[in-house]
Amino acid sequence: MTTEWVLTLSCPDRPGIVHAVAGVLADLGGNITESQQFGDPASGLFFMRVQAEAEAGRDALAAALAPVTERFGMTWELDAVGRRLRTLVLVSKAPHCLVDLLYRERYQDMPVDVVGVVGNHADLADMAAFYGKPFHHVPVTRDTKAHAEARLRELVAELDVELVVLARYMQILSDELCRDLQGKVINIHHSFLPSFKGARPYAQAHDRGVKLIGATSHYVTGDLDEGPIIEQDVERVDHSRAVADLVALGEDVERRTLARAVRWHAEHRVLLDGHRTVVFR
Repeated sequence: MTTEWVLTLSCPDRPGIVHAVAGVLADLGGNITESQQFGDPASGLFFMRVQAEAEAGRDALAAALAPVTERFGMTWELDAVGRRLRTLVLVSKAPHCLVDLLYRERYQDMPVDVVGVVGNHADLADMAAFYGKPFHHVPVTRDTKAHAEARLRELVAELDVELVVLARYMQILSDELCRDLQGKVINIHHSFLPSFKGARPYAQAHDRGVKLIGATSHYVTGDLDEGPIIEQDVERVDHSRAVADLVALGEDVERRTLARAVRWHAEHRVLLDGHRTVVFR
């Protein structure tokens, strides 16, 4: 039985990497259907994503690749193309990103399997139920934050979660949890030029007469909103736009930016390069 596999890797850049990987796949009778690579002169690292059809199973492929990965000191992952990542979505009260992800999962072949929705408020329980998703109400206060994170850890373990998506989840994860889930948590937040923080950011933007509104999707780290950026997008606005217009446009750019980041991560198109990412679109 032929399976299409996706292999991603990074290692110190040196001659012969592509040849070695392609040789292994060829020896197994594999047919490469997609291949992208990038050498970063700043970090000295080489990145590669390759899809290949092969009759060999995962264990056989991994065994054949082992000598190459050891020789080049590779960090690598191997998965079946299109396998849906078990995903936990965290929300607060805003529904737009959650609704968009659940719609894309059901109707647009987003390669995720949302195994649960966690809310620090219960406002979106009905929306989760509409899509047949279990909803877990985990309130967060200053006094209960440690308990809430312990419950979140339990859910990640119980549900065998591979990806956590903060879909306008208005809580800050602890440094320890960010470290434990490094590279597995994706966030979305508004980003303006200039950037407005705190309450009513779109009203602040309107008051300052901004010309661009936007959104940034990134991996979560212990440094608030400083994690490696996966995707960004903007909308141009002018003086005629009311605050409500900015909110609507902002929600639209947020959901499409998050959707692209989640899809690219689930398709194994995003590789970490220190504080940056390499995205093979």
